Amino acid sequence: MPRENTAAKQARTIKIIAALRRAYPNAHCELNFSNPLELLIATILSAQCTDKRVNMVTAELFKKYRNAEDFAAAPLAELEEAVKTTGFFRNKAKNIKSCCAALMEKFSGEVPRTMDELHALAGVGRKTANVVLGNAFGINVGVVVDTHVTRLSNRLGLAKGTDAVKIEQELMKLVSPEDWTLFSHWLIWHGRHRCVARKPDCANCEIQKICPQIGVNTNHQEAREPR
Repeated sequence: MPRENTAAKQARTIKIIAALRRAYPNAHCELNFSNPLELLIATILSAQCTDKRVNMVTAELFKKYRNAEDFAAAPLAELEEAVKTTGFFRNKAKNIKSCCAALMEKFSGEVPRTMDELHALAGVGRKTANVVLGNAFGINVGVVVDTHVTRLSNRLGLAKGTDAVKIEQELMKLVSPEDWTLFSHWLIWHGRHRCVARKPDCANCEIQKICPQIGVNTNHQEAREPR
């Protein structure tokens, strides 16, 4: 695929979005939650952990700790044991406890609705804040950039490198603000169900004709379809 200028890349992005919207009409956040605090906690736990494992842990966790006050008051060792199987459990437990203490102190136990306020909480980076704002409140402030979004953004030629902040900035230039939250879900679902890391199913891919397949080893495919 020849080098694209910004306008051409934006036009291709529109086509990518249209195809992914058709392919994954029910794409959504796969972390289970019933309120903004639960999503915040689940997202903190999701670092270096699968959504499936997090959902298994939070199924019991949210029965025991029902609000920010409960998490803030919980003994650290108890929280560590409760989230142990998500990995990096000591740091996650400490962040959850500190985060919820700050929620009690500054926000009456409620999850704030701005990027700056969320980002200031323990264990909450821009990615986590974007997840909470977009999925709990319907506020599109940016694009969630996880490993799937990073990989597919590079493969699709929409961004370069692995710096999440730079990738987000590039994607925000290409995608309409109203689609920022869903765009992440579409890429994540596509990355899980079709465009897997080691052996992408290019032959049946919904966006194969508009994908430059950057970094894809095509040796495993019988033939690369012409564009």
